[in-house]
Order: sequence, then C-alpha cells, then structure tokens
Amino acid sequence: MAEASASRPASTILLLRDGAAGKEIEVFMMVRHHQIEFNSGALVFPGGSVDAGDQEIVARSDLYSGGEGLSEADRGFRIAAIRETFEESGILLARSKDSGTPVDARRAGEIADAHRVALNEHKISFLSILADNGLQLALDTLVPYAHWITPEGMPKRFDTWFFLAAAPPDQLGAHDGGESTDSIWVSPREAVEGGESGRFKLPFPTTRNLIRLAKQVSVSAALEHARGMSVVTVMPVMTKTETGRQLRIPREAGYDGEVFEVGAVG
Repeated sequence: MAEASASRPASTILLLRDGAAGKEIEVFMMVRHHQIEFNSGALVFPGGSVDAGDQEIVARSDLYSGGEGLSEADRGFRIAAIRETFEESGILLARSKDSGTPVDARRAGEIADAHRVALNEHKISFLSILADNGLQLALDTLVPYAHWITPEGMPKRFDTWFFLAAAPPDQLGAHDGGESTDSIWVSPREAVEGGESGRFKLPFPTTRNLIRLAKQVSVSAALEHARGMSVVTVMPVMTKTETGRQLRIPREAGYDGEVFEVGAVG
C-alpha cells in the first residue's frame, strides 16, 4: 500500500460583516485563479499554507498581541491566516504597537498600496512590513471554527484551521489578480445556493462551513457560537460510488450529517 502523502499546515479566515438592516450576515470570499493547482476556479475563503516566515514571526513576540496561552503551532496558524488574508485581500487584522488601536481602513490601504505587490512577489517579508510600520498582528481577533485535514489518497493534502473574524470596519478587501481573480461579500446561504446551481464551484469543506455559518443571524452571534464550540478534527474518509464519491466525517463535528455524496473532492 502506498504511503499517504504528508499534509501541509494551512489556515483560512472567514471574514464576517453584518448585512444591511434585516439582511443576512456576509462573508468575504475569493475565486481562485483557474491556473492554480489546488482548488482552481473555486470560491474560497482567503488563506494558505503556513510558511517559514510565519515561524520567524512566532519567535518575535513584539510583532503580535493576543497570543497568550497559545502554543507556538497555534500562533503559527493564526499568523499565517492573517498574512495570507492580507496578501490575498488587503484586509489587515493588526494593531498599532504604540497605541494598541486597531489599524483602520485608511492605514491598511496605505500599507497594502506600499507593500502588498512586493510581498506577493516575495521581494519583502511580512515580518519586515510589521516591524517597519510599528504593527502587531491581532491574534485574539481570530476564533477557531473548524479543523479539516485532506483525505488520505489525495495528491496534495492540507491540515487546515478555519478561523472566524469580524472584518475591520470599512476594510472591504480586493482580490490580488494573481492567485485570485474575483472577490465578493456574499451571504453564506447565497454562496451555498450558488454552489448548488453551478454559479460557484465550492470545495466540500467550504460548503459545509457555509451551511453551518448560515444558521447565525449576526457577526456577534457567530463569534459567540464559535467560542462555545469544541472543534472536532475532520479528515473525511473517501470511497468511490457509481455516481461520484462518498465522504464520511465525524457526526460530532457538527455538520448535520455523517455521510455525504459528492461529485468530486476539492
């Protein structure tokens, strides 16, 4: 039997905002470039792999706040989530090192305009951006929501933590034009319906988390629910069927089921 490929640590953030009066909450999502190897063309939350630069920031406790009580690995997942979100959307979950006040939309925009392209082209490090601009990443704004590991047998596997976070006021986000080709604020219900109709291509974990999130009536309710949850690790067991593939996940993970029929796995 072939040995299962190792899973890479990764993080993603479900950035939330309240809808207009009487409207559903919205989540920021992006369309992956069709030439990207993993989840090409899919509608996803911003995120990506934990890298060596994130570990360098872990070792610099002056560059983040709200990490008390977290292991080095947990801090790494959160730092990667914030970095990837900034790279992919320009939204920055950080505070001024001097005042402790959250970075506002104007300042986030200035930092993105000055450094985002260079960061995506690996010409500058995220650590340097934080240090040079007197910033600390706001790790405590992230609330663990889910933990998924790609099924064994897949050629590319990830060990991914999903976090919820309230989007900073007036930071609207914009795709980078590289790894992502479009971005939208969308209600979880509309995103799921789009996946069912073919308007969107949704990976299975994304769909399940959207369905769960759609039950929440506000950002504050979603965050409170997440804080009270016990996150159960999900590594789907995949079997082939006549119509596609079947995935089995732990019922106690809270996704309203245990066995799901899917056409493909993303």
